[in-house]
Amino acid sequence: MQVKSYKAGNVGEVEFDESSFGGKVLYRTLKDAVVMHMANQRQGTAKVRGRSEVKGTNAKPYKQKHTGRARAGDRKSPIWRGGGTVFGPHPRDYSYHMPAKARRVALRSALAGKIADGELVIADFGEFSQPSSKAARKILNDLGSPNRACIVISERNTNLWKSFRNFPRVAVRVADELCTFDVVNGGLIIAERGAVDSVSARVGVSAKPEGGK
Repeated sequence: MQVKSYKAGNVGEVEFDESSFGGKVLYRTLKDAVVMHMANQRQGTAKVRGRSEVKGTNAKPYKQKHTGRARAGDRKSPIWRGGGTVFGPHPRDYSYHMPAKARRVALRSALAGKIADGELVIADFGEFSQPSSKAARKILNDLGSPNRACIVISERNTNLWKSFRNFPRVAVRVADELCTFDVVNGGLIIAERGAVDSVSARVGVSAKPEGGK
C-alpha cells in the first residue's frame, strides 16, 4: 500500500508492505498495554494518616457515663474532626507486566491502526549537524502542523532530539524503545525507514521472540 513520505521538504507517497504488522487491530490487547504503561508510571506515594498516626491526646474527651452522649475513646477516632482516615491510600507499587508476546502484539496492533488511518509518515530527516527548532518546525509545517507527533528514529541523535524538544506535543523515540503508549498517544507517527524496519524486526508478524519464548 501507499503511505506518506517526506524528504527535503517534499511530501509524497512511497510503497510500504503493511503485512509485517498483521493489518488487524486487537483492541483489547491494545487497551491492556496502555493501561499497563500508565499504571507503571504511577509514583504510588499517596498517603493518609490513620488514627494511630495523627497527632493528639489519648485521653477521653469526656467521661464514659452520665452525659447522654455516645461514648468516645479519644479525639483521634475517624468520626471526629481532625481524626484519622479509614481505608485511605498508602504507598504502594502499582506496576505490573504483561507477557512479552502480548506486548509485541499490542505494539503491532497500534502500528497497524496508524497505517490504516494514514497516520504513518516515512521520513528522511537529513543531517541535523546542530540543534535547530526552526528546521524542526519546518518539517512539522510541511506535514500539516499535526497537533501531536511522535518522531521515531533508528538510533540516538542528540541534535534532532534537541531540535524537537521545544514542542510540547512532539515526542522523539528511538525505535528500540518505542512502546504501545507512544504510538497510541503520539498522533502522527513520523518514522525513518530504518526505524520502521527495526520495529518490524522486533514485533512484526515474522519477528523471532526474544529468549526463544
